[in-house]
Amino acid sequence: MGKKDIQAHEFLANNARFADLCNYFLFDGREIIAPGELKEQDTTEIFSAFGISKKELHLQKWRDLLKHVVVKSTNHCTYIIIGVENQSEIHYAMPIKNMIYDAINYGRQTKEAAKMHKKKKDTKNNAEFLAGFTKEDKLTPVITLTVYWGCEDWDAPRSLHEMLRISDESVLQYVSDYKLNLIAPCEISDFSKFNTSLGPVLQLLRVANDEDAMGNLITTNLAFRELENEAVETINVFAGLNIQPDEEKEVTDMCKAWDDHYRSGVQNGIQQGIQQGIQRGIQQGIQQGEHAKRIEAIENMISLGLTKEKILTKYSEEEYEEAEKAMLVET
Repeated sequence: MGKKDIQAHEFLANNARFADLCNYFLFDGREIIAPGELKEQDTTEIFSAFGISKKELHLQKWRDLLKHVVVKSTNHCTYIIIGVENQSEIHYAMPIKNMIYDAINYGRQTKEAAKMHKKKKDTKNNAEFLAGFTKEDKLTPVITLTVYWGCEDWDAPRSLHEMLRISDESVLQYVSDYKLNLIAPCEISDFSKFNTSLGPVLQLLRVANDEDAMGNLITTNLAFRELENEAVETINVFAGLNIQPDEEKEVTDMCKAWDDHYRSGVQNGIQQGIQQGIQRGIQQGIQQGEHAKRIEAIENMISLGLTKEKILTKYSEEEYEEAEKAMLVET
């Protein structure tokens, strides 16, 4: 895993932020999923298939995050599995990637059901025995959310149908589709629906290509006055900043840190300008010295009686005229 992948994984592994992400996308920001109701799941998905040789083949995939979720309502509880795939770059085959992950998870659930029935020997008929799955068995729903951490527009397909070579609806109606559940900063219009530091992070990433907009957001949004250090580190990684978290506290005043960052940038710019000016001055001095030597050489040639045509074989017309003018001034 790269630095961005690791940072995104660590940031969203926190149950409060994970629940916040799910509540934003699935329930329009209403706090339906509680952090305490989340249970870690093994992110290694293994689906077993049997080929012609009847040897067990294993397809193994590693999800970024996978958690068992309890969704509580007035009358009952619903159990679902939510996976999160972090993308620092646009992925043009993301619907297929997520579809495979979800299919593998459903495959694992059916295989676990088959193991249970084999152990209990409770299948009622030959059909259930062969399937390893009874008429009463049900699967736990799997939802995969894709979080895009970039600030560019997501221009990749958002469904399986968009990836197909055909667009004929008379054919597509028979092709099962698979849609992408995408969360991208540039597509979020109301960041108040977030209740953790995830909101400010995504809001800043939305304007990460515009330094003035970033500065305005940080200095006017109160959420950045006390931002969790983990959020600051995430912003640094994905926005390319170098804000120093307050090591003495668990939160950082991003407004002050941004001001220090800006002043440091200005000072560095001044120092670079001075150094560049010095270098240009030295270069100009060298060039002027070399030019003066050429003019002096032409003057010597003229004094020795060399013809203009001979001198112009090595020097320019402008330099010859400048040498002549200099000799007139000297006399």
